[in-house]
Amino acid sequence: MQQIPLTEFDDDKMGIIEPAILFENISPPEYCVMPIYSSVIDKLNKDGRLEKIYESQTPLAQMGVYKMEYEGKSVVVAHPGLGAPFAAATLEELIALGCRKFVACGSAGVLKSDLNRGAIVIPSSAVRDEGTSYHYYPPSREIEIDQKIIKKLESVLRKHQIDYEIGKTWTTDAFYRETRGKIKRRKAEGCLTVDMECSAFIAVSKFRNVIFGQYLAVGDDVSGDEWDPRLSNNRQAIREKVFWLSVEACLSL
Repeated sequence: MQQIPLTEFDDDKMGIIEPAILFENISPPEYCVMPIYSSVIDKLNKDGRLEKIYESQTPLAQMGVYKMEYEGKSVVVAHPGLGAPFAAATLEELIALGCRKFVACGSAGVLKSDLNRGAIVIPSSAVRDEGTSYHYYPPSREIEIDQKIIKKLESVLRKHQIDYEIGKTWTTDAFYRETRGKIKRRKAEGCLTVDMECSAFIAVSKFRNVIFGQYLAVGDDVSGDEWDPRLSNNRQAIREKVFWLSVEACLSL
């Protein structure tokens, strides 16, 4: 019986299509923040904070890559797309552009109900329940973020006296298949959150030898028998707070 294709890891660094062939004469800053929140990028654009340096053509839309100045330093800002395949491809292109230090920021469902909406989790590792990461890193149940990077992200939150937790996230491709049985198992193995990109981000960063960390803002609650969307009127304020913390953290790497 043949192996499942996802277990057939190939460590060849060269694919038939390499992102580096797409770019010429673009020299962005090495620092890059990837907010999943398009509303944050829209506001930065409206406020005149961003300079477009590249535009990625996708089947869904044109995805802008921007440069921003913050406290005398330059940082790239780019939406990574939604889900592991899109996020990994975006990270590949940003690495090919020349970025080397990354912080992603987004939202996640919560598997620990006492984590309030807007609380921040720093992922220390991710359960690999998606397909993309297996093309970048040998098969394993989990994949970890470097402890030195976690400490850098942690220090920024401590500086601003922001409550946070460090722990495991569950990365899945299929948010409509977060069943009660799977959620029970993920909770038992210590997952605090569920997201759609983290394990792929980690795998790509390890494969390409770049620095990566992430903040996850806690959103809806999937830990109980029924889904609790925990709707809030201050979502934009939370998103902006996490974004600016990510900028500060990225520039500290």
